[in-house]
Amino acid sequence: MIDSDLYIGLISGTSLDGVDCALVKFSDNQPFLVASHFSPSSTALRQRTLAMCAGTDIDLRQYGEVDIELGRFFAAGVEELLNKAGVDARLVKAIGSHGQTVWHQPMGESPFTLQLADPNVITQRAGITTVADFRRRDIAAGGQGAPLASLLHRNCFSSASEDRVVVNIGGMANITVLDKSGESLAFDTGPGNVLMDYWIGKNLDKNFDNNGDWARSGKTDQALLSLLLDEEYLSLPPPKSTGRELFNGHWLESKLQQCQHGVPAPDVQASLVNFTVATIAAEIGKHIEPDRIYICGGGAHNTSLMTALQIAMPDAEVATTAAAGLDPDWVEAIAFAWMAKQTLAAKRIETGVFTGATEPIILGGIYQA
Repeated sequence: MIDSDLYIGLISGTSLDGVDCALVKFSDNQPFLVASHFSPSSTALRQRTLAMCAGTDIDLRQYGEVDIELGRFFAAGVEELLNKAGVDARLVKAIGSHGQTVWHQPMGESPFTLQLADPNVITQRAGITTVADFRRRDIAAGGQGAPLASLLHRNCFSSASEDRVVVNIGGMANITVLDKSGESLAFDTGPGNVLMDYWIGKNLDKNFDNNGDWARSGKTDQALLSLLLDEEYLSLPPPKSTGRELFNGHWLESKLQQCQHGVPAPDVQASLVNFTVATIAAEIGKHIEPDRIYICGGGAHNTSLMTALQIAMPDAEVATTAAAGLDPDWVEAIAFAWMAKQTLAAKRIETGVFTGATEPIILGGIYQA
């Protein structure tokens, strides 16, 4: 096995807009971002993957083809990252690939989660040992399979002198509660950007609301916000996790139909910002009074959301994870590089406080180069 501290983390999130690729070096198990690269998805691949996420009218041929296409896409992202960094693939010890979630169903008689992007293809094309399929091992151990990036949050952002919360705002939002006593807790609070992205896509044909500018042009409709907050998931205790299976365009449209009056499109967007903020703030308030809140993920760039969260949590200092030394755009990708390192070392990780898993487990499968 290669004697190196270089690892690569790969993840494509709920937005399905591309793959985040992070080249990471470790010192005393603490990560340092060496290089990063975002590889945008083609419109055709994004649409094919979105069709998988809808969970209807899917045949096995389509499933298999998308799995292979995503594997090739992830491997191409690795090549682009290494070319950008000027690093030989032989110097990288392993890739940690989250894959692309197409369905997440952690409850019921047969709980499961599906992430595509065939790791066999990644290994073969990149020539680098790949660790993948992290979430299913956690579900097999009785966990939710998510959130897993919270493992890195605990490793990097804990403090013995202050209470902290790390909020990852991607398609979904999750929080990691880090008590200064050493206790921790993590779970999905609900939607992050997914509904805002859907609504601006439908109305303005844009992938996301840049800086939250469109939301800022509207005002929150309190009746609509109340309807949005009327969702059973939001009252469930942790451990819990969610995804597009629940919070999607159909869910939002049904809420709009329940509204007794028409709501202007910018006001819907403003209401969605405050819906995300309200769910995050409410869950934080149930578990801790933080001194500091660190934000990572795409939501860190939405100034409307960041401002609203600071207003909702006036006693805490709200900042991005950049203030703690990790770029907020790459925390999740770094997390899967970190997990690959733990897996290769055969380290059993206590995920239970975050996911509900019943015992420490080695996450992921190893696809040897």
